[in-house]
Amino acid sequence: MPSMAAEKSDVSLAEEIKQQANEAFKANKFSQAIDLYTKAIELNGENAVYWANRSFAHAKLEEYGSAIQDASKAVEIDPKYSKGYYRRGAAYLAMGKFKEALKDFQQVKRISPNDPDASKKLKECEKAVMKLKFEEAISVPTSERRSVAESIDFRTIDVEPQYAGARVEGDVITLDFVKKMLDDFKNQKMLHKRYAFQIVLQTREILMALPSLVDINVPDGKHFTVCGDVHGQFYDLLNIFELNGLPSEENPYLFNGDFVDRGSFSVEVILTLFAFKCMSPSAIHLSRGNHESKSMNKIYGFEGEVRSKLSDKFVELFAEVFCYLPLAHVINEKIFVVHGGLFSTDGVKLSDIRAIDRFCEPPEEGLMCEILWSDPQPNPGRGPSKRGVGLSFGGDVTKRFLKDNNLDLVVRSHEVKDEGYEIEHDGKLITVFSAPNYCDQMGNKGAFIRFEAPTMEPKIVTFSAVPHPDVKPMAYASNFLRMFN
Repeated sequence: MPSMAAEKSDVSLAEEIKQQANEAFKANKFSQAIDLYTKAIELNGENAVYWANRSFAHAKLEEYGSAIQDASKAVEIDPKYSKGYYRRGAAYLAMGKFKEALKDFQQVKRISPNDPDASKKLKECEKAVMKLKFEEAISVPTSERRSVAESIDFRTIDVEPQYAGARVEGDVITLDFVKKMLDDFKNQKMLHKRYAFQIVLQTREILMALPSLVDINVPDGKHFTVCGDVHGQFYDLLNIFELNGLPSEENPYLFNGDFVDRGSFSVEVILTLFAFKCMSPSAIHLSRGNHESKSMNKIYGFEGEVRSKLSDKFVELFAEVFCYLPLAHVINEKIFVVHGGLFSTDGVKLSDIRAIDRFCEPPEEGLMCEILWSDPQPNPGRGPSKRGVGLSFGGDVTKRFLKDNNLDLVVRSHEVKDEGYEIEHDGKLITVFSAPNYCDQMGNKGAFIRFEAPTMEPKIVTFSAVPHPDVKPMAYASNFLRMFN
């Protein structure tokens, strides 16, 4: 049995480490903060504050599953600790689980009836739940839903004579039009709705015709660039094009999902990528990310931004078109590219991915969910996801998948990395993330990968964030989520 002195020294050492963790947190070094809170917990696991603080750090890294687990432990240790319920409620909100969040905020209010902040969050949460119930009540079954795209004829929309922005002459999106549009966006001028409708509707036609897994061929002597998450960071997207050239048949790109949300120039990003797709379908390939979905867009800003810059009709249209985005790409029969990662079972073949019926909102389990949400882990085997959706998979899982499908490499995105990329699983898996200084606070670099045929050796290019107009990330996000950021 340890002596009283030893116990006391553990408790005081844990408190010192907690202070270090708090400093790391304030410096936006959230992974470091988690490591330090973990050490404090190992020394004194009965302190609810340590668990709640680690929960908050997990939430900052979008590891909401882990955040919920830690906050639950905090309230188990101290059922009257309001911050534990508060942290768990915030994590549930971030996952779109409004009803669970509501219960936690009600508990915060019971424990701290005079806390104005708790009252405000409870009201926001109640509003969100009421709205959700209303939407469920009026929703039409999927089988009866009509395409919103089919109700839009962009040709009937007049362009006012005083409109001085980019114009499409006729039906063809040209490079000159795209360049003018980019210039307008750079100067914070919005595209006329007629041309925005034209771009999105033409993109829809192109995407509908594609399979769920797209094969890409890069001829010998040619190159191909893969980019990761952009998350509405339009000025950083322009910087990628400055560094690596505009998309063209001679300079093709794959953008690997999560084009929108969080960054407050998501409309500019998505119209740019879609316009290049219309201009030259083989110049740019687009893969679905977990943020190309209604539930994410409702919470993380894209829906609000679209309503503000375009119209309600565009919210429905983007939601429909996102369902047509392919889920995976294979480059030169050797490189497998998906947004999230691999699967909860072995033996998944490329033919299984081709057979996925992707024309829907992402389900909460199964191959499509795992493609969009899963993450690699350093340990072998599989484990629960830190995010609370999908799973974590080890190097052995990656190697078996590659061997089963005669592939060489997995490229995926979905996770912020300090250097913009990370090579894992003995070089068999690369994460690439293309939103530098993510959310204006993470301090990370961005990266993209260039492959040259025939060797297809990955050449990774990193870059730093560039300045952007003073519109904060999450400026258009749901009220209740902005409160937590």
